Amino acid sequence: MNKQRSLEEALDWITDGCTLMYGGFGGIGTPPTIIEGILDKGVRDLTLIGNDTGFPWIGIGRLVTEGRVRKVITSHIGSNPNAGRMMEDGRMEIIFYPQGTLAEKIRAGGVGLGGILVDVGMGTTIAEGKETVVIEGRTFLVEPALTADVAIVHASKADPYGNLVYDKSGRNFNPLVAMAGERTIAEADEIVPIGSLDPELIVTPGIFVNAVIAGKGVNWQWVWEKRAATESQGGPPRS
Repeated sequence: MNKQRSLEEALDWITDGCTLMYGGFGGIGTPPTIIEGILDKGVRDLTLIGNDTGFPWIGIGRLVTEGRVRKVITSHIGSNPNAGRMMEDGRMEIIFYPQGTLAEKIRAGGVGLGGILVDVGMGTTIAEGKETVVIEGRTFLVEPALTADVAIVHASKADPYGNLVYDKSGRNFNPLVAMAGERTIAEADEIVPIGSLDPELIVTPGIFVNAVIAGKGVNWQWVWEKRAATESQGGPPRS
């Protein structure tokens, strides 16, 4: 029942060349302590699966900036120019999916489905080489489900069994990602005794979580915090 682990114990599962799925949207909901631990451990050649590549020094973007990633399956990289440069010069492979398709592929992996059917991309180069099926006269692309060796998520509260509660928009991709890892590590801002969480607030049941670690808090400065600091000092606002 007790899945509390040290960061070092949890990081044993994250090794060179593994496939790592992560929660978060622009860094919000991405586990900062785990990211820091991966950097400190020196893990390389990762395949990442997640909504975006964060910002250069925020969220999963820190791994990209440090050159620890060889491939990313994502919906966009626009907020991280380092990812764009690495893609253009061939240092990192990027596979793009529409955000809804990506979310559904992850959800399918988490609930044990083989894949999903989509019509986005039909008649374009995206459809080349992909399997199709016809249902009631409509043709769909078959998109295989996505899973990962390890999934990492960030919760506001957890109990030792791994039941998770998220904070507002920090929920984003995390519930889907938590289900789709062969092993799932949850970083929580607060770990509370079993039985103290309101069952109605639990989003991810502990059955999907293999390890719970105590988070040390966000260790980067958000873009809007930098903007506020600049404006308070009389500098020009930045977008």
